[in-house]
Amino acid sequence: MSTGSFETWKGTVTDIGPLYPFVGSEVVLVIIGLAFWIVWHLLQHRMEQSNYDDDMEVLKNPDKMDRAMKGEKVLRDM
Repeated sequence: MSTGSFETWKGTVTDIGPLYPFVGSEVVLVIIGLAFWIVWHLLQHRMEQSNYDDDMEVLKNPDKMDRAMKGEKVLRDM
């Protein structure tokens, strides 16, 4: 793709032409980026909520809670 000739700086921007590829697609790319960002946040929240719920289920057992408060690593029953 040609981005114009810069042998001379005389003239208008419209005569030079586009200076980078995909001119005019900025809005579409921003919308796609925002959509991916929002979907990533939703998936991240779902995964972290699942881990949190699993941890709370394990710590409902008073013995495991006491061990966790003492600094021991409390693992889930497999």
